[in-house]
Amino acid sequence: MKIKISGLILAITILLANNALACTNYLITKGASTDGSTMISYAADSHILYGELYHWPAATHPIGTMLDVYEWDTGKYLGKIEQALKTYNVVGNMNENQVAIGETTYGGRPELATQAGAIMDYGSLIYIGLQRATSARDAIKIITNLMAKYGYFSSGESFSISDKDEVWILDLIGKGEGEKGAVWVARMIPDGYVSGHANQTRIETFPQENDKSSISSNNIDQIFDTKITTVYATDVISFAREKGWYVGEDKNFSFSETYAPVDFGGARFCEIRVWTMFNKVAPGMDKYWEYVKGNIEHNDEFADGTPNPNHYATNRMPLWVKPEKKVSVHDMLNFMRDHLENTELDMSIDVGAGPFKVPYRWRPLTWKVDDVAYCNERATATQQTGFSFVTQSRNWLPDAIGGIIWWGVDDASGSVYMPMYSSITTIPYNFAVGNGSMMKWSNTSGFWIFNQVQNYAYTRYSDIHPEIEKVQTELETGFIAITPAIDAAAKELLNTDRNAAIAYLTDYSNSVGANVFNSWKNLYHYLFVKYMDGNIKTAREIPEGYKYYAPTVSQPGYGEDTYRLIIEKTGAQFKVVGGDGH
Repeated sequence: MKIKISGLILAITILLANNALACTNYLITKGASTDGSTMISYAADSHILYGELYHWPAATHPIGTMLDVYEWDTGKYLGKIEQALKTYNVVGNMNENQVAIGETTYGGRPELATQAGAIMDYGSLIYIGLQRATSARDAIKIITNLMAKYGYFSSGESFSISDKDEVWILDLIGKGEGEKGAVWVARMIPDGYVSGHANQTRIETFPQENDKSSISSNNIDQIFDTKITTVYATDVISFAREKGWYVGEDKNFSFSETYAPVDFGGARFCEIRVWTMFNKVAPGMDKYWEYVKGNIEHNDEFADGTPNPNHYATNRMPLWVKPEKKVSVHDMLNFMRDHLENTELDMSIDVGAGPFKVPYRWRPLTWKVDDVAYCNERATATQQTGFSFVTQSRNWLPDAIGGIIWWGVDDASGSVYMPMYSSITTIPYNFAVGNGSMMKWSNTSGFWIFNQVQNYAYTRYSDIHPEIEKVQTELETGFIAITPAIDAAAKELLNTDRNAAIAYLTDYSNSVGANVFNSWKNLYHYLFVKYMDGNIKTAREIPEGYKYYAPTVSQPGYGEDTYRLIIEKTGAQFKVVGGDGH
């Protein structure tokens, strides 16, 4: 049997190894949340991204100050831009104004992936945008203006942008060589609805300027009018026409299907992660199951009879859905831990799960046997996550208190989401930038202790993961329960002394980080002792008259299903003859 990886599949796999092409975002409006907060999630999934909590303190800058820009993925120097006179405090992907930004990269048309002289990569747009933005609408204006002025360095990107009142999705792609900047569309998620994206652009048709809710970039200053819910680059359609990528009426133009047509990978590896969240909160998602498995239809007409001259996909999911039940913070944390459970693609039940039902598959994502291509599943929870988060923006609280980023490192299934208030002035030592790196071990690094525990869990997942989940749940539910009291104490301080309130929140967030690190270090010691050498040991009290008393030991083996599989593959090779197997 010949097993190989083709050049094309290998190229895709290499791209997916980059954090830019392997992320998941869920977007919750305030009318869809249990407490009226807006929320977005983000998993920075990369085999080479070190999980650490970024921080930029608030600052003022003299006129004429220039800012060096480095590509987030590689650290490559890209150039200089004008610095803003005032920048805001940023903790991770959220600022002191309760603005939060996440992303997923979809790549898109390869001829648009490079732009000579461009300075703004997607990571710089996020973190520079956060340092400058006072609202989600402000962030959209800042990001799109930066691309227009300095050029766009990355490939196609989807952004989630939220503040305490609104949640937006922004899809963009560069113009390639010869033109500066990008084409883009931004849409506000209707209140009461939820959305998501996961490495496949999802904005299709959209209202245009003949609709009073929509403006083009020629009128970008009108973005602060709350009646406006769609904003787009003036040339987003004409640019595609000039390239020969679109024919037909403007109203039928799909950003997604024109600049990044969905294919098998876009559905099976990407859209399926959005579907898992939609399926948990909204009825009727079964009808999109074949689509997210990669069975994409390209009918001559859409369901409403509209002709389809551009061969767009005709069975795609909606951009947003209305949940039957409102979404809590705890729901959001668990959305990030999905492994396609309770579906036919559940990763814990096929042969690849092994005897201990491991819902993970080591890369490459795609592979060939006898020149036939196959794939592993790409679930929301994945082993290569650097960090992930859920942000919460709460309009009933002052900005200094209202913003929380529930942040964690490594695989979300084995992580703990810690509440970090977005106004804090120092980061927990165990998760701060510079405490270890991807190629440098640190005994005080949260990233390394979480990887230590989770990688151990992969060896006997069905037994070890429930123990991790128990501690994880205890910590997270405890943090959620105490949050109102922390808010109230900070608000009381804020009434008389803003600095004291922020110091209080800083101390609290730092204590959370230290508590979680120490808890996980102790958890590793406990798990290693209990599950060492394939045994499961349980301590027993030393009875009177004994110097020591050995623990009980169980050896559950691999389970009947696995033993039957071994016999099917090996026949009588391991059959015991003339003995009882001891």
